[in-house]
Amino acid sequence: MTAPPAKRLPLSFWIVTLVAFINSVSFTIIIPTLYPYAKEFGLSDFQASLLTTAFSISQFLATPVLGRLSDRVGRKPLLVISLLGTVAANLLAAVAPFAWLLYGARMLDGITGGNNSVAQAVISDITSSEQRTQAFGIFGGMFRLGFVIGPPLAYLAQTLPPLPGVTKLGMSFLVSASIALLAAILCFFCLPETQPAEQCTKTFKLSWQDFGFERIFTSFRKPVVGRIFVMTFLNGATFTIFTFAFQPFFLTVLGQDAKDLAIAFVVFGILAFLSQVFLLEPLRQRLNIVNLLVAALVLRGLLFILMPSLPNIVAFWTLLVFFGAVNAFPMPLIDSILSLRTSKTEQGEALGTNASYLSISNAIGPAISGALVMFGYSVPFFVAGVLTVAIAGFALTLKADPTKSTAS
Repeated sequence: MTAPPAKRLPLSFWIVTLVAFINSVSFTIIIPTLYPYAKEFGLSDFQASLLTTAFSISQFLATPVLGRLSDRVGRKPLLVISLLGTVAANLLAAVAPFAWLLYGARMLDGITGGNNSVAQAVISDITSSEQRTQAFGIFGGMFRLGFVIGPPLAYLAQTLPPLPGVTKLGMSFLVSASIALLAAILCFFCLPETQPAEQCTKTFKLSWQDFGFERIFTSFRKPVVGRIFVMTFLNGATFTIFTFAFQPFFLTVLGQDAKDLAIAFVVFGILAFLSQVFLLEPLRQRLNIVNLLVAALVLRGLLFILMPSLPNIVAFWTLLVFFGAVNAFPMPLIDSILSLRTSKTEQGEALGTNASYLSISNAIGPAISGALVMFGYSVPFFVAGVLTVAIAGFALTLKADPTKSTAS
């Protein structure tokens, strides 16, 4: 007897997925712009790295609060408010006359930018358990696609005639604000509230428990999954050491400009997207998932080391092709291992905790990289490369018995 056809995903799902896609485009426009923009303010490499750290720390602090507030006051108001926060933050960044205002803009964007968890809560509200895997798969794919679209728009934004008081790089922030405003309007007019009215208390009162820091900072002690959380942190930290160092290296050592930097992010994003869509799953079906993770980390570490060892633009583009393909693997593989090692009733909390560890690493990695750059533009690459190969050794410890996974 054939199984009945799966129920179609509701219209609300496609609306919130489109909102998340637009939001990710708005966010990724800033990625190839922030470092050269910081240099326009006369910031040092280390000071420029702290712009990313300020955003990530703010997002780490605010994300659990946004999620819990959405349980009380509803999903839709929090999504709209957070998107408008991104609009305000990017408008402020575009016209900021002083560096401290730029830091303030990045912190505001971080505080209001942790809305992905609210969007995921909407999906949980409106889908059945049978639909959820498919829904989150589509949602994740659309969110990643935004990372492919954003950098080309950053390039195009820099070609627009700048408005009064706004530099060419500042135009990227204006375009980002416009796109975030579009997402807010779409959310306000088209997305229905998915949280039942009887569960919404309409109160904004917060407590220490709303932040959930105790659970985050003690979760690494849990058997099996604790090591996966540490793996996420180490993987994220080494990658963000690279992502910051790559920008001054590309501009200063390789002699490229901000538009070339945007193109590099475009190429990297497209390759990573294609690799994740077409290569990851076939390899995962043929190879042991931990062995695949170890191999990807070793290759990534070696590519980190090779990039500054061959400091010319032709070698860089060649290595970037391989790096774009390989770098798409580690985080999805870590998420898959975590999903396999936790029971269905634990997965929501485990994945949320894992995301928090990734946020912490996103705050620490750029600051470390900014400090290392002071000793030479190649130093962060070598440090990230050696550490990544060492982390591949740590990844071998994830070969634990999955039947013991729920002991946590």
